[in-house]
Amino acid sequence: MLPIVDVAARLGVPSQYLHTYGPHMAKVRLDLLADLPPQRGKLILVTAVSPTIHGEGKTVTTIGLAQALTAIGKHAVATVRQPSLGPVFGQKGGATGGGRSQVLPHDRINVHFTGDFHAVAAAQNTLAALLDASLYHGNPLDIDPQSIDWPRAVDVNDRSLREVITGLGGRINGAPRVANFVITAASEMMAILGMASSLDDLRRRLGNIVVGTTRQGRFVRAEELGITGSLLMLLADAIHPNLAQTTDGTPAFVHSGPFANIAHGTASVVSLRMAMGLADYVVNETGFAADLGAEKFFDIVMPATGLRPSVAVIVASVRAVAAQSGSAEVTVDTLAAGIGNLARHVENTRSFGVPVVVAVNRFPKDDPAHLAWLVDYCRGTLNVPCAVSELYGQGGEGGRELAELVVAAEGGDARPLYEPELSFSDKIRRVATKIYRAGAVTISPAATRKLRKMEADGFGHLPVCVAKTQYSFTDNPKLLGAPEGFEFTVNDAYLRAGAGFVTAVSGSMSLMPGLGKTPAALHLDVAPDGSMVGLDG
Repeated sequence: MLPIVDVAARLGVPSQYLHTYGPHMAKVRLDLLADLPPQRGKLILVTAVSPTIHGEGKTVTTIGLAQALTAIGKHAVATVRQPSLGPVFGQKGGATGGGRSQVLPHDRINVHFTGDFHAVAAAQNTLAALLDASLYHGNPLDIDPQSIDWPRAVDVNDRSLREVITGLGGRINGAPRVANFVITAASEMMAILGMASSLDDLRRRLGNIVVGTTRQGRFVRAEELGITGSLLMLLADAIHPNLAQTTDGTPAFVHSGPFANIAHGTASVVSLRMAMGLADYVVNETGFAADLGAEKFFDIVMPATGLRPSVAVIVASVRAVAAQSGSAEVTVDTLAAGIGNLARHVENTRSFGVPVVVAVNRFPKDDPAHLAWLVDYCRGTLNVPCAVSELYGQGGEGGRELAELVVAAEGGDARPLYEPELSFSDKIRRVATKIYRAGAVTISPAATRKLRKMEADGFGHLPVCVAKTQYSFTDNPKLLGAPEGFEFTVNDAYLRAGAGFVTAVSGSMSLMPGLGKTPAALHLDVAPDGSMVGLDG
């Protein structure tokens, strides 16, 4: 690894803007934004086909593409999210890319990093504690305890905390009520950190948090509790973007970590703004498939920030395409049966007004004939530029063709799917019918009542963030491929006024994942020399 001051110099960040965390990590002070042009760089959005449980290489492609652009002489930077300990200890065992296309130091980034996740959880839980304290000390705001919509957070997959009872043990411990926990990456505090464009904007968003209603039905904001300054204090360091490096020394911002299946799913706005003022090409990862992270970037992040992608890269692999057929075997027949999933994502992404490039991420055991079939289908039937990338094994050198295709892609005119004037129910139906291809959309009576109240109280202009399974276009994770005409169900809705969107919960989605029978935590350890074992990509 290079010294982080050298990485910063390569990016064009003067040392006075750095707050270093050892020799290889730093935060970049927000003050730098005032000295940068608002949008110098070309924003490249990296998304993917519907994922399998194995992961298809979207983070590898994001990191490796920035390396490949550097290899062909372009000034590039990657922007990715910080991994959550939930997936790291649950399913993935690390989420910083892999092989020769990783962000480093991968062990520190995967575990604790600069402490941002802990700051987010502390802010989330401090607001919960102060809210309960206000209830205990006479409830001066006359908040209806049954209306409280502010969970606590912990960055661990823990299904036992999805629904709990607090305040047991007598009056001295507060009034008993049903409460819940969410994983830190799904908390509104994480979304607020990711969407805030400045320290002042962070203060405004924290004050706008809606925690519940009065007994008369009026929404109560966090600023009414008088605690906005305390919450800001907890996040004042966390809002500065984290600078790291890839395996070949290419600069990379790793900042904020909202999930894309239950939040907006991309790197922080401040890191994107900083990157676009510093580099000619910014390669930005969006979470899960194009029906989640990409859709939410176009419909939530872009309208709020003005950050417009110039091109989208859809990551696929032969095993991911074949898996959409319902078979674990990769053959030409299963590829043909599963290709509809990739075709749907290409068509959907083009509908947002941007050109699309497909990156076929090569795995070591892939059959060259299968790779050739997939590339030919993309170039021929789908009429989309396509290249096989070998970024995992070769780093930037394995993505030169992909980088050239991205550079050659003509900039589009990115646009959201819907207008802010539409009702929440119409926004949900627009996403469900146009992107997921549902034939019918059912919104439960309880969700409908909540959405109508939000509209009546002046929040109707906000976009919707659909919480949905990542494994399918539908709300059923087992329905693979490219289904259409199905019924899509929304059973709940939450106002996230601080983050700037409304969450519509579909199917059986939970904001607190659970651990599997053999989680990755069983295979992680620390070696005698202090190095972490099991996190390598």
